[in-house]
Amino acid sequence: MKTYSPKAREIRREWWMIDATDMTLGRIATQAACILRGKHKPMYAPHIDTGDYVVIVNAARVRVTGKKAKQKIYYRHSGYPGGLKSPTYEELFAKNPGRVIELAVKGMLPHNSLGRDMFRKLRVYAGEEHPHEAQAALFRTGAEAITHSQRNTAEGEERSQAVQDSPEGGEIDSKEKA
Repeated sequence: MKTYSPKAREIRREWWMIDATDMTLGRIATQAACILRGKHKPMYAPHIDTGDYVVIVNAARVRVTGKKAKQKIYYRHSGYPGGLKSPTYEELFAKNPGRVIELAVKGMLPHNSLGRDMFRKLRVYAGEEHPHEAQAALFRTGAEAITHSQRNTAEGEERSQAVQDSPEGGEIDSKEKA
């Protein structure tokens, strides 16, 4: 059996909505990065962008634990002598709450052209409102990503257990699956 590699025409992109209200920054970022990379899909391939679109709302309500609000520093450099800028989490969050989530997700994606393509499918908004009402019927909530992957794992375990319990120890016919 050959290794399956997804083709560009086979990739179906969905829209996911994640509400950041009272969620920690890292949990939102890992969930969004997983969806953007396509790791929740069975056709995942690390060298192809199989991910979906992600819309994160209520970025202004995200929280961090411990002393990160005062101690976390976001460094950037202009390229000129003395051009180092280093705002803290509090300063960056006060100016642009969505940028904090964008930077966290961007750090979890591949650092190459593939990662930049994945990052373009991320939309972050500080409040409830967003201009993606046309995709509202297609939205899936972020919690579904976690439960969906757990469900797939559970189904896989059930299938493997059923194969082991079958008298032949091989494939299960369609009558036993139902």
